[in-house]
Amino acid sequence: MTHPGLTNSLSLFTPNYRPFSSQSQILLLPPSSFSKPKPFLRFTRRFSEPPHPRFILSAVHQSEPERLPPPNAQTEDLLLKSQPQVSQFRNRVVFGLGIGISVGGIVLAGGWVFAAAMAAAVFAGAREYFELVRSQGMSEGMTPPPRYVSRVCSVICALMPLFVMYLGHIDVSVASAAFVLAMALLVQRGSPRFAQLSSAIFGLFYCGYLPCFWVKLRCGLAAPALNTRIGATWPVLLGGQAHWTVGLVATLISISSIIAADTFAFLGGKAFGRTPLTSISPKKTWEGTIIGFCGCLVTSVVLSKVFSWPVSSLSAIALGVLTFFGSVFGDLTESMIKRDAGVKDSGSLIPGHGGVLDRADSYVFTGALAYSFVKTFMPLYGV
Repeated sequence: MTHPGLTNSLSLFTPNYRPFSSQSQILLLPPSSFSKPKPFLRFTRRFSEPPHPRFILSAVHQSEPERLPPPNAQTEDLLLKSQPQVSQFRNRVVFGLGIGISVGGIVLAGGWVFAAAMAAAVFAGAREYFELVRSQGMSEGMTPPPRYVSRVCSVICALMPLFVMYLGHIDVSVASAAFVLAMALLVQRGSPRFAQLSSAIFGLFYCGYLPCFWVKLRCGLAAPALNTRIGATWPVLLGGQAHWTVGLVATLISISSIIAADTFAFLGGKAFGRTPLTSISPKKTWEGTIIGFCGCLVTSVVLSKVFSWPVSSLSAIALGVLTFFGSVFGDLTESMIKRDAGVKDSGSLIPGHGGVLDRADSYVFTGALAYSFVKTFMPLYGV
């Protein structure tokens, strides 16, 4: 039984109080248990009043899961992201085929056509080189040469292949060009810097002197490749069998071996690449480099059998080895320049490929190595 006085007291403080039944029992607690309870919500409100609508909306909003975009929207996003990559790959293939066919025709033509095309490529490459030297990333650590010196050096580099074609040598021209550049830098306003002279002289050597060996290889080695079967069926109007010289065959084998090295290295790196080759170019791997080396050797040996030059298989293997190392270190040299300049491509002249240096970096050192090997180490030019 509940005491009547206790019932009246509870009714005064709790309006909704209902007395216990006769079977109910009251649990008496010590006074310390009746301390003020801690609120379990972030706000205090009487339970007899209904909650405010904003609290209901907030709770409903928090309880609802995040809605995912419909599948069609995700597909459209993927398509939009893949379109630039597809377009870039298409440009790379189209312009790559166009450049390959054009270069093949120029190599077959030889003579002044080859020298003029080389001069145009050298001029474009020299302009890209000096723009890299003047870039913000490289100019922070060195003083670039003035613009008029860069332009004069680009013109001199473009004239070098024509001098080689006309004179047959380039040594005097390079020495004279270096003297002109040094004089132009020393008479400039302000204080000349050694960094200006060194970058200009290296540009003269890298963009002008080294590419001239391709002219010497293609047009200077005029000995006929007598064993070449293609020369026997070559039209007389296009030069007949005499058109197929050692220089033409050596140029075709060298260029084809470089293309094979780059292609096999790219495909091998994509499929099996795990170990980085060097920090200069993080995308290059040892696996891709080894596969590219094998592809370069196979291409050099197979083409030597097709053209019947050189007669010795060891000479063909040696030419393939020199071609591969020349292409790899030429590529790494240009990557080092771009890395210091803080850019990805040397230019944007060729869509999908970048600049001229991006396409010709593997050929810079290879022409000099191939020409020196054929001229010096092959008896009778390998015939």
